[in-house]
Amino acid sequence: MEVLHPLKSRSLTQAKLQTNKVFRHLLNSDKKIIIEQGGARSGKTYNILLWIICVYCNQHSNKIITICRKTFPAIRSTVMRDFLEILRQNQIYDPEHHNKSNSEYWLYDNLVEFISLDQAQKVRGRKRDLLFINEANELSYEDWQQLIFRTSGRIILDYNPADEYHWIYDRVIPREDAEFHRTTFNDNPFLEQSIKDEIKRLKDLDENYWRVYGLGLQGSSQDNVFNNFQMIDRIPDNAKLISYGLDFGYSIDPTAVVGVYKYGNDIYVNEVMFERGLTNPDIAERLSPIVNRNEVICDSAEPKSIEELYRMGINSKPATKGRDSIQNGIDILKRHKIFITTSSLNLIKEFKNYKWQVDKNGKKLNVPVDKFNHLLDGLRYVGLIHLKENKRGWYSIR
Repeated sequence: MEVLHPLKSRSLTQAKLQTNKVFRHLLNSDKKIIIEQGGARSGKTYNILLWIICVYCNQHSNKIITICRKTFPAIRSTVMRDFLEILRQNQIYDPEHHNKSNSEYWLYDNLVEFISLDQAQKVRGRKRDLLFINEANELSYEDWQQLIFRTSGRIILDYNPADEYHWIYDRVIPREDAEFHRTTFNDNPFLEQSIKDEIKRLKDLDENYWRVYGLGLQGSSQDNVFNNFQMIDRIPDNAKLISYGLDFGYSIDPTAVVGVYKYGNDIYVNEVMFERGLTNPDIAERLSPIVNRNEVICDSAEPKSIEELYRMGINSKPATKGRDSIQNGIDILKRHKIFITTSSLNLIKEFKNYKWQVDKNGKKLNVPVDKFNHLLDGLRYVGLIHLKENKRGWYSIR
């Protein structure tokens, strides 16, 4: 799509711009947050910069526009370079307006600043009117919060979706004031055919790369034990409590407790406790008002602790382990779609990082790595007792 836009610059009054649908998303949306997820060479970053230069800065004055990325070398070699190149191509670059030492450019009485997350004083500095986060999936959720707390106007994110699980999907896309778009190289009509052919080659070379960089879809974590989960704000009212699951810890490992619910064939899980240094009386005191007299299934390797909790009013019972109980528990849980409350941060971290072991040749083994599994063990204990296989091979509540 070619459009004409007035530019408030010197002798150049109109510029012919080559834009795609990303540019139109920004033109037509009234949402505060615009999320542009795209594959390789979809033109997302270039078109966002075009919109900032030719639309936003033309329509506003005395605004602060922040363009950021995780590290400064990355922003300098990519989005800052592209920004300056657009100005030069349209004959509106003025070296007098370019403060190279501070990585700032004054455009039509608006300040455009380029910052990175390794510049703490700038991240936590002055307020801004417009924020563009390039390659937003490089940032942590804490980075995101620091930036948005100081942004009064529109926020734009772009990224390649290499991560299957990320705070953008859990915390930003579901917001009512956010608008999500996905683009691919096919949405860039100005891309050379040779580059399109090279991207298409990924389809036969690497399926996951093709998903991410060809189709603009979320990547797949090949070594993750669980890929059947997603986040939910809260446990639905119609979900029935099955039981609580408890994995003991003390100094190194935490004591971890989850509440497990079921509706239909779906499992809902909420993190209840994840804390180190707790004695059995501490555990009982914290759990009692939460679980009441509902069942708590515990690690059977701690019979003394289970008995002590029971004497202190907790309806504690040992888990059924036996031979291959870890694999059996995993198999049971993988037959269900699992929903995790967004407040269960440690449980989400475990689901995202619980992986299969691989041998020295990179071959995946059918044994999970013994890490990121404390809350997951509690969930597995519940599954081993309360989900059983019926004649058709599906699991249901006993």
